[in-house]
Amino acid sequence: MTLVLASTSPQRRAILEQLRIPFRVVAPAYEEHDPPDADPVALVRAHAEGKARSMHVDGAVTLGVDTTVHLDGRLYGKPTDIADARAMLTELAGRTHAVLSGLCLLGPGFEVVEHAVTDVSFRPRLALELEAYLRSGEWEGRAGAYAIQGLGGRLVERIAGDYLNVVGLPGALLVAELERHAPNLLQNR
Repeated sequence: MTLVLASTSPQRRAILEQLRIPFRVVAPAYEEHDPPDADPVALVRAHAEGKARSMHVDGAVTLGVDTTVHLDGRLYGKPTDIADARAMLTELAGRTHAVLSGLCLLGPGFEVVEHAVTDVSFRPRLALELEAYLRSGEWEGRAGAYAIQGLGGRLVERIAGDYLNVVGLPGALLVAELERHAPNLLQNR
């Protein structure tokens, strides 16, 4: 059996490879809408479920995931341009924000919709790092305008929770749910 990943994210593919979970990628047929006042937990759960359901077929095990960054009632999605990225990273500097991921797993006889939260604290003084980071372009297409697994790791002081969640897929949650519902996908390969 192979997991169907309803995502084209290279980070999610890399995490599944790292965890040795067999999978194939299918681009989801789902359009995200992120109202600025949305509840972050409800939002990531709804997006994860929408992605999974858009590609699920009977007999398959399908995974949908959505990630956002949240601080002080504000959602930090993917920046629209470098000015937006600069503003996001400046607001996150010296503070602790939540990285939330919704996870939806659909399979024969089960439907799981859960979420994971990881707290990430940014270093307080980012002036030099910030401009170098913005020039790198790594912020493009990243929730909260950073990638912890790359140069963005320089911005981070500490995390509390699942590191893989910050990268883009809550690995601990996924493994726990697969153990419960599709343990054959966890056989070492």
